[in-house]
Amino acid sequence: MHDIWNPWHGCKKCSEGCQNCYMYFLDARRGGNGAEIYRTKSGFRYPLSRDRGGSYKVQSGEMLRVCMTSDFFLEEADPWRDEAWEIIHRRPDVKFFLLTKRPERAAAHLPLNWGDGWENVMLNVSCENQRRADQRIPILLSLPFKHKGIMCAPYIGPVSIRDYLPAGQIEQVLCDGENYGGARPCHYEWVKALRDECYAANVTFTFCGTGRCFVKDGKRYRLEGSVQTQQARKSGLSFLGKPMVFKLTDEWGNPIPEARLYKPWFGPRCQSCGMQQTCNGCSRCVRCGVPRSPPPARSGGH
Repeated sequence: MHDIWNPWHGCKKCSEGCQNCYMYFLDARRGGNGAEIYRTKSGFRYPLSRDRGGSYKVQSGEMLRVCMTSDFFLEEADPWRDEAWEIIHRRPDVKFFLLTKRPERAAAHLPLNWGDGWENVMLNVSCENQRRADQRIPILLSLPFKHKGIMCAPYIGPVSIRDYLPAGQIEQVLCDGENYGGARPCHYEWVKALRDECYAANVTFTFCGTGRCFVKDGKRYRLEGSVQTQQARKSGLSFLGKPMVFKLTDEWGNPIPEARLYKPWFGPRCQSCGMQQTCNGCSRCVRCGVPRSPPPARSGGH
C-alpha cells in the first residue's frame, strides 16, 4: 500500500488490544516473530525516495500512515526515532499519521524544534475499550500536537468519548473490528453509539471495517476479507465532520496551492470500501484489473 511507512517493524504487546495482533499473526504465518524489532532497510527513507524523473514518489498532500507494524513511540525504537523525525521534517508537504498505544512516552521523545507541534503531523491513540480510552485520551489532550485523533481498533468493548470531545482537539475517530485467529466480537451498537457522539460534536467518524466477528441485533456474523469493509460502508455510519486543515508548505516554508496537492483517485472496487473516507486512494497496482492509465496527476515543486 502506498500510504504506509514502516521505518521499523515488530512490537511488544502492552494492552488488551494486542492479544490477537494482526502483525504477530502475519509474521508467524511467514515463519517470523512479531516480537523481533528491527529497523527496516529499504523502507526507512521511503518518504524521501524519488522516481526516475527526480520527483518524490510520495506526492505533496499525501498522507502516510506511520508504523502500522509497530508503534512510533516504542521504547526499542528510541535509537532510530530522531532520524525518522528528521525525515518527517524534510517533508512539510506530506501529512504523517502517527498511531500509538504509548502516548505517555511522547512528550519526552519529541524533536528539539517541535515547538507547539508541526502542521504535517497527526497523533492518534489506540482506544480498544473504555479502560484504554480513559487512560490514553487525557494524555493525548495534554500533548503539543496540531492534529489529534482516536482509533478504536480492534474495537473489543464499548467506548464513550463524550467527555473528551468538548475540548475541541479531536479531529477524527476511526473504528474497526478484530481479525484473524481468535477475533473477538465487535457489536454494531458500540459502533453506532460512538458514531452518534462524534456526530453530535461534528467530529469526522470512519467505520473502517466490521472485523471478522460482528454482532448486530443479537446475531453473530463471520465476515472475511473485503466483505468487512463493504458492510461497514453499507452501514452508512461514517460521515465527514469539521474539515481537518493541514497547513502544508514546501521545503522553504511557502504554502502549497490547493491545485498542486495530491488528489486521491478511487477505482471501482474502492466505491464499496469503508476505508475510502480516510484512504490515500488507489495505488493503481493493477492487481484488481484496473489499468494504470490515465496516470494520476503529479504535484509540482519537487
